[in-house]
Parts: sequence; structure tokens; C-alpha cells
Amino acid sequence: MIQILNDFWGILYAVDILLFVLVLLTVIYMTVYTIASLFSRHHFIPQAKRQNRFIVIIPAYKRDDTIIPTVKAILGQTYPQRLFDVTVVSDHQQEITNFRLAQFPITLLTPNFKNSTKAKSLQYAVNNLPQFKIYDVAIILDADNIVLPEFLEEINNAYEAAGTKAIQAHRVSKNRDTSSANLDAIFEEINNSIFRRGHVTLGMSAAIAGSGMAFDYNWFKQNITKTNAAWEDKELESLLMRQNIFVDYFDDILVYDEKTRKTDDFNKQRSRWVSTQFHMLLANIKYLPMAIINKQYDLIDKIIQWMLVPRTLMMAILLVMSCILPPIYFTLAVKWWILTAFVGFIFALATPDYLVDKNWDKSFLNAPFILLSSIVNVLKVGRRKNKFINHNT
Repeated sequence: MIQILNDFWGILYAVDILLFVLVLLTVIYMTVYTIASLFSRHHFIPQAKRQNRFIVIIPAYKRDDTIIPTVKAILGQTYPQRLFDVTVVSDHQQEITNFRLAQFPITLLTPNFKNSTKAKSLQYAVNNLPQFKIYDVAIILDADNIVLPEFLEEINNAYEAAGTKAIQAHRVSKNRDTSSANLDAIFEEINNSIFRRGHVTLGMSAAIAGSGMAFDYNWFKQNITKTNAAWEDKELESLLMRQNIFVDYFDDILVYDEKTRKTDDFNKQRSRWVSTQFHMLLANIKYLPMAIINKQYDLIDKIIQWMLVPRTLMMAILLVMSCILPPIYFTLAVKWWILTAFVGFIFALATPDYLVDKNWDKSFLNAPFILLSSIVNVLKVGRRKNKFINHNT
């Protein structure tokens, strides 16, 4: 009996210290970039001397409810219409939706993939663009994104000012009508603070967000063919880092993105992100030694980022350890309480003031239940098949 108790306490101590160290390293990483984001200044974007020619690609998989407003928004630009084209890849959408889309001055592609992925849609778009058309920049939007009339003009100015082959606009929520949607909007802005604004402030590449992205067209055409998974944005991110291409971030260029309204969709989204992070780590860890030798700091940072505990899993660990340890060994729980409070403080620093409104209290109270329900989904990650799921589902 004594031996069993000794084994139990030994295992408990080992699990406790292992989880605490892993979470602590993640918190330290987030803290550095969160503090950096507070010192970020708005970009001064001068008027570009050159007007680039854009191709806007919108993959749409079963988004009959949102694709029409998205197309109307991108067509209603102040940018000269002769300098941009719009291609919609309508995959598994209703005939009436395709009929309505065909009325707009766009290129409508209607593939019928057996196993749909966003990567396939983007590749299909590039392969079916008219050969005689010459483009400078490719812009990727989701089928539920809404942009302002000056979006392309701002992107043109930002792209020329950045002097790089990839830029990321600021995705913000266009709906916060449920607790899940509001929590999704908060997490999106926390990501913007830590992984985009904070990174750029310290001279590191920003993370791309899956939409609201602009790439050098020739680079995009050559590299989109190298992606083949449901997380094509992260594959593109890896390619950018490995090729030493800096990703700039522009906080003042807004792309309004629809957030998940249902808790189940919210949890599935987080589970997919955990799976994505795990797969990207396995695919890229082999590049770490050469990245260190060649001083590829952006790639090193990205691999370290993928090595850290996913934030959804981190919050689940914090909640579980803070709740189950007190009745078992009270003193072990104290450090978890302190770390949980500190994480809340960091997240508060990373959250913009506009999100702290009448919806904040309700979301704050519901957050633990939503996050705890995501544990089951996270545990199922290993058994999930890779399916095409839009970034906003």
C-alpha cells in the first residue's frame, strides 16, 4: 500500500511539473509578444507611385449564405476596375447560387472535387486563370469576408510600402451575436496582438491568417501547388519562412470575418487548429538545425511557436489543474492559480478595448464552459480525418 502511494505521488509530481513547465514556456512566449504589441505604432502608408494589377481569389465551399455579399463588397472598390479581377471557386454550392454569381463581372469556376480542400480550390483557380492576363498580386479572401470600398487601394499602398512578397491585413469580427462568436472574436484579436502586431514590432514576420492575405502573384502561383492539406495557410507560411520572405502586417487595413456562432463549431475549429499545429511541427522540425546555422530567425520562431502548447489546450490544462489539485494537494495548486491569473492578465492586455462592451460579461462567464467542452474535441484530434473546413466554420 505504501509503495502504491509513493508511486501515486511520484507520478503526480512528475505530471504536475511537466505540465507546468510546458505551459509556463508558452506563457513566457506570449508575454514577450503581448508587451511588444503595446508599443506598436500605426503604419504610415504613403500613396503608392504604382498601381498593381490584382487577382482576388475567393474559395467558396458550401457558403451559399455569405458569398454574394462578399462578391458585392470586393466589386464595389474605389480602385480602378480595369486593374483587378475576381475569381470565385464555387465548390459544392447550389445551382441558384452559381446562377446569381454568374450575373457579376467575375470569373466563376465550378469544380466538383470528391475530397474538397481549400488548397485544391486555390490551385484550381490559378490553373484556370486566362493565360493572357498578367497579375502582380494575388489576394485571398474567405467566402464570408466583407471589405470596405478602399480595401484594394489600401492594399496597393501597403504592398508597395512593405517591399516584401507577402502582407497580412487585420481580420476583425463582423458578428458577435453569441457567446461563442464573441469569444472567437476576442481570440482572433489576441492572435492579432501576439502573432502579428507584436511580432512585427520586434522585427519578426507576422503570422498569416488564412484570408485577407496578399502575395506576389508569381510566388503564389509557384508555391500554392506545394500545398495539399486543409491547413494550406500554414503550409504557405512555412514556405515563406524557409525562403526568408518577411510577412508584414497592417493593422489599419480591415477585413471583416464571420465568427462561429455555435459552441460545437467553435470547438471543432479549435480541435482542427491543434491538429494543424501538431502536423506542422512534425513537417518542419527537420528544418530547425539548418535554420539555427543560417540564422533564419523567422523560421526558428515559427518552429518554436509550433512546439509550444496550443492555447486552447493550455487553457484546458490551466482550468483542470486549478480545479483538481486543491483537494489532492493544496500547495501544488497555488502556482497554477497564479499562472492562470497571469494568463488572464496577458489576454486582457492583448484584447482591444472595443471588445470590452455589453457582450463581454456574458462571454467571460461562459468561457470556462466553452473551453472545457473543447477538451473532448481536442482528445479526438488524432482520430479526425482532414476535411475541408473554412477558417470561419
